[in-house]
Amino acid sequence: MTSLAPDPTPVELLQLFADPLRWQLLQELARSDRRVNELTALAAKPQNLVSYHLKALRNAGLVSGRRSSADGRDTYYRVDLERCGRLLGSTGAALHPGIRLALLPPEAVPATTGRAPRVLFLCTGNSARSQIAEALLQERSGHTVDARSAGSHPKVLHPNAVRVLAARGIDISARQTKHLRRFSRTHFDVVITLCDRVREVCPEFPAHPALAHWSIPDPALEGDTDEASFGAFERTAEELDTRIGFFLPQLTTPANP
Repeated sequence: MTSLAPDPTPVELLQLFADPLRWQLLQELARSDRRVNELTALAAKPQNLVSYHLKALRNAGLVSGRRSSADGRDTYYRVDLERCGRLLGSTGAALHPGIRLALLPPEAVPATTGRAPRVLFLCTGNSARSQIAEALLQERSGHTVDARSAGSHPKVLHPNAVRVLAARGIDISARQTKHLRRFSRTHFDVVITLCDRVREVCPEFPAHPALAHWSIPDPALEGDTDEASFGAFERTAEELDTRIGFFLPQLTTPANP
């Protein structure tokens, strides 16, 4: 996600992060995309106050919003972790050139014990977004994560999903789409919904896995030509790849209070 907002100065950035409510909002959005009413409930603060601080974060380019595809009225907010990391790093360097923010390599998964973490990606058709996410998580983790995908109304695997991953050296051409009912009794550590519609109908899973939502538009609905459609799939793959890079360390690192 590329922000068009000018970079805040180091002092402005620290002032943004220093406010306890703004920090809480950033932490919540780092775990999952959220609507304003959800952030209001999580923060136990009035909506006008939450909206005021969200606006400050949006003006700084740290948070952005996407209109929900489920009803077209709500907006899902997400945090730009890449921008946050870059700005925090430059803020340290502004104090002293020897202070640098060391980011964990996104391909590295912290050491785990026992079985591989299990992650389920859900979208409506299981024909594009969730298939791409499943394959990317498997690849980025070195197949140390047991990633699966399914849909509420499975469709045929989209050829551009196959193409966009083939360009990354990943072959999913033989994979089948699956209904989420197939995994109704499977124990997952994390369930991630990628579609605003499927989030509304996501069932409960055994053992109460952690739930997260990544509000990502359906690339199959974009583009009037095959070239434009492939471009939409490429943007989707790029966004998923970035999110997965930041998600990997969360699998074995407890959330900070």
